[in-house]
Amino acid sequence: MAHEWLAREDTAIKQGEFYVLTLSTLLGMYFMISAGHFLMFFIGLETASIPMAALVAFDKYRHHSAEAGAKYILTALFSSGLLLYGISLIYGTVGTLYFDDIVTGINGNPMQIMAFVFFFAGMGFKISLVPFHLWTADVYEGAPTAVTSYLSVISKGSAAFVLMAILIKVFAPIVAQWQEVLYWVIIASITIANLFAIRQQNLKRFMAFSAISQAGYIMLGVIGGSADGMTALVYYVLVYLAANMGVFAVISIIEQRSGRLEMDDYNGLYQSNPKLAFLMTLSLFSLAGIPPFAGFFSKFFIFMSAFRSGFHLLVFIALVNTVISLYYYLLIVKAMYINKNETPVATFRSDAYSKAGMIICLIGIIGLGIASIVYETINQFSFGI
Repeated sequence: MAHEWLAREDTAIKQGEFYVLTLSTLLGMYFMISAGHFLMFFIGLETASIPMAALVAFDKYRHHSAEAGAKYILTALFSSGLLLYGISLIYGTVGTLYFDDIVTGINGNPMQIMAFVFFFAGMGFKISLVPFHLWTADVYEGAPTAVTSYLSVISKGSAAFVLMAILIKVFAPIVAQWQEVLYWVIIASITIANLFAIRQQNLKRFMAFSAISQAGYIMLGVIGGSADGMTALVYYVLVYLAANMGVFAVISIIEQRSGRLEMDDYNGLYQSNPKLAFLMTLSLFSLAGIPPFAGFFSKFFIFMSAFRSGFHLLVFIALVNTVISLYYYLLIVKAMYINKNETPVATFRSDAYSKAGMIICLIGIIGLGIASIVYETINQFSFGI
């Protein structure tokens, strides 16, 4: 997806920096996910966040990328401050930062509840949960499209996994309190994001609110605190990765070739670029949870994990919001196949790298829903944890 963008004259000289920054974020996420100590967790988080801010501002002379980078780093600093304050309160009440030792000292006193609130608020910014989402649309719009796609999936998925692991390992004694907080955050995230997504015309802002809504669905796997929920969460993120990358692949290619990003620019896309329209349609159908695509199965599993944990009303609200999301995803499909355009996007051929990326996304969208071994393997891993 990034190949055409990096091949541009103004970015070609910075390819080395791009790959170093990207690998640095992955290294930080690895430290964060594998940590058993809050200090290592925080080091990993910052190792991922700081290079990510540089990636957001990478295209600083175009499309408000520098402004988006400034907003991202300020938000990251603020959220990291909240996290540190929460961690310091935990250390003050328990006297250790090891996850396995902290859980024995958690008794639900007011200081520990406050520590959880600060910790959750900091992670809420990282995952773009409502009401910690205000930075998301501006950063997604201003960042280079390849970076936006990376930010919307990889960082969100790793942060969600870490949040679930810490809630289960560290805050298990106050499960009732954090489940209540998460309950209302999920409702707010999926509902508010869906309502705002309907109003968007810029596709990158549209996908920003879609990402906020998807974060709410991902949290359905967290709220039960079960192995089923962890399995559903990891599977959901994998499916979301394939579908979201498929959408952003089309957006990136059209942006690089024509500079168009508005929904009206996609009117009649099927007539000029049927293969791109086809991939975009399948990706949107998967994000919406339409069978038989992988997104349907990922939503089914994550809804079932919450339902089995007793959150029946929450699952019903999520189902209603799924119908709302179907409406705004279909707006793009309607634009591509039905709406007319006097100046449609010109017909063009994608390069080999873009074709390979889109084929991989297509295989993921279809194959992850068919290959049951993927879910079963994740399930075995989750029970091992």
